[in-house]
Amino acid sequence: MDEALARGVLAAAEVLPAGAPEARLLALGENAVLACGDLVVKVGRDAGLLDRAQRELDVAGWLEEAGVPAVRAADPAARLVRGHPVTLWHRLPDGPRAAEPRDLAELLRRVHALPAPSFTLPRRELLGGVERWLRLAGDAIDPADAEFLRERRDGFAVAAAALTPQLPPGPIHGDALPRNVRVGTDGRPVLIDLETFSFDLREHDLVVMALSRDRYGLPAAAYDSFVGTYGWDVRDWAGCPVLRGARETASCAWVAQHAPADPKALAEFERRVASLREGDETVRWYPF
Repeated sequence: MDEALARGVLAAAEVLPAGAPEARLLALGENAVLACGDLVVKVGRDAGLLDRAQRELDVAGWLEEAGVPAVRAADPAARLVRGHPVTLWHRLPDGPRAAEPRDLAELLRRVHALPAPSFTLPRRELLGGVERWLRLAGDAIDPADAEFLRERRDGFAVAAAALTPQLPPGPIHGDALPRNVRVGTDGRPVLIDLETFSFDLREHDLVVMALSRDRYGLPAAAYDSFVGTYGWDVRDWAGCPVLRGARETASCAWVAQHAPADPKALAEFERRVASLREGDETVRWYPF
């Protein structure tokens, strides 16, 4: 997905009011996210993501009915435009501060207390994208590194399937990071980016922050505030190293896909692979 393509799809979708100013690009990744006035438009990478786009809209409606503060859809139906899914959202105004780990924990407590919705949520296929990301990396990465990650993926997939959870499985966000929370003008946190919502081990949502503490430099005090608000530290669970290892594997492969076009991505990928090979859990990783 590139910006020019996304803007072409947006124009063809005709979802913005006549005479609206040019949309501003907010993010570019699996989706292009563009803002215009009080609306946000998400343009997906390809037609294969249409079902996921519709499910994100369904999740937003379900959370609204459940009273969970989350981004709201401006149109309940996803549409396919030039082979790309397009969804329309209400734009959240800028709040008084950035979201903190404790804000995320507050929202996760509410999500984790919910029963399953009337529609089907998928399992959290954390390792499902590894093969595609490695193929996109191609010859930019060492084939031995790619094979190493494939072996890790297979091993952690088997180990994760055998885990005994501490918490009852149920709805989860799936990518539980403070960046997926906005603080509203009233100072209350609001959940965003709902496309990874799943029905799986609640521990998936908690391991993300434990890994942020151990790998990405999240201060211990910030992590402690997350644990204190949520009410439980996932690191006390025997299965934590398995989910952590699975997420590290996926995160490493995700960076690999950017290596052909970005030397910084290649350097970060090689740093991560080396630390996994050496079993050194103290090596700092950097967000990319």
